Amino acid sequence: MPTPERTSLPAIVAAGLHILETHGLSAVTMAAVAARVGVRPPSLYKRVRNRDELIRLIAEAAVADLGAQIAAADPGVGVPRERLKALLGALRQFAHARTAAYLLVFTPLAESEDLSRELLEESSAPLFTVVAELAGKDHMLAAARTFTAWATGFISMELNRSFHLGGDVDVAFAYGVERLTEAIAAR
Repeated sequence: MPTPERTSLPAIVAAGLHILETHGLSAVTMAAVAARVGVRPPSLYKRVRNRDELIRLIAEAAVADLGAQIAAADPGVGVPRERLKALLGALRQFAHARTAAYLLVFTPLAESEDLSRELLEESSAPLFTVVAELAGKDHMLAAARTFTAWATGFISMELNRSFHLGGDVDVAFAYGVERLTEAIAAR
């Protein structure tokens, strides 16, 4: 009679996400995840090839969570500028609420462990839709990359407490979104 399965891939990923958020990426090891799900480390290898694959699976779960938060922030109709503010605000909110997951989403993975392109496109769909309305379909990808690069840079500086000259960071974020939106929409 075969041995009953003691864990599942979703449980392993959830354990990895928990460890990531509470102790950081370096603490996400096969042994730590195995202990969290109540199995011995060799049992994890039935579901996950190695730590690089585990990190990719955790990153994909974080991308899906971020995508869901962004989608929830988008009313789907209305003024594109307002929708974009809501989307970028959701990105920023996710970064503050789940900093380690946010950072992992924007961290390069091992070469053999690329994130699912389908998942990335699905998670980015609300942003693509709004920027296509602002910049046109021909410039959609470039505009989406511009907004993402600016927002991730701003948020990274904010998370690292790199704004040393005072002022209201919320006002600065809103200002940046507005000015960048004007520039993209003016094309």
